[in-house]
Amino acid sequence: MKIGLIGLGIMGKPMAKNLLKAGYELVVNDRNQASIDEVVAAGASYATQAEIGESCDVVLTMLPNSPQVKEVMLGDDGVAAHMKAGSTFIDMSSINPVASKEIAAVLEAKGIDMLDAPVSGGEPKAIDGTLSFMVGGKQEVFDKFKDLLGAMGASVVRCGDVGAGNTTKLANQIIVACNIQALAEALTLAQKAGVDPELVFQAIRGGLAGSTVMEAKAPMMIAGNDKPGFKIDLHIKDLNNALDCAHTVGSPLPMTAAVQEVMQWLHNNGCGQNDHSAIAKYYEKLTGIQIGR
Repeated sequence: MKIGLIGLGIMGKPMAKNLLKAGYELVVNDRNQASIDEVVAAGASYATQAEIGESCDVVLTMLPNSPQVKEVMLGDDGVAAHMKAGSTFIDMSSINPVASKEIAAVLEAKGIDMLDAPVSGGEPKAIDGTLSFMVGGKQEVFDKFKDLLGAMGASVVRCGDVGAGNTTKLANQIIVACNIQALAEALTLAQKAGVDPELVFQAIRGGLAGSTVMEAKAPMMIAGNDKPGFKIDLHIKDLNNALDCAHTVGSPLPMTAAVQEVMQWLHNNGCGQNDHSAIAKYYEKLTGIQIGR
């Protein structure tokens, strides 16, 4: 099986390396030559997008948002124009599920199968190959490529037909964002009340409030570490997609809208490339204190 991967960013690059470690034949493409060189040095080959479409049995994308996926796949001389009937497209990007369904409909007319398979876990889990995949598509297509996705993740779950993967990812991103904001509020309260946030974290992490989000983000907030594992600007993108989808289907998202406003404030104040744990900076602005310092 020959695999093409388009998109070697903060997530795509380590995912490519894990495919190589698993023994897959991999061809890659990206706008960043340094990323290409690094993955080629690890054992991949380079090809143009057209060549990937022509030569690969399955094409993977890991791109920022719906417009980029549509452009790469369906734009003028896009990858889909070069793919053979019977091949498969797996989009691992986090995009609007409405766009996933639109792309799938075009590909189906060409005899090309599709899975939408966004991931959760950020850069650390992309590096160690323990991402969670949320997949939409036909059962038989999912069964065929589950092991391929498993080379990059510890959990691979089919959530329904095409679009279900990205709907699930939007639900995931809502929960993560609201958890991070609640954590920042709680640790700010502790500090303002004169209680060490580190001790608060240690005391509650094993109880009902404990979570994967808390384990990953509380130490970053306390240390003032905002090196991105997942950037605020990317989370803004995901929450915009969640709100757009919610408006389409008529689902209320008041908490999501609130945390989106906080993230947008951070973007407007130079923090868009920080880790989403930098929501704590919003509370620093309001209170004049820094958590843990």
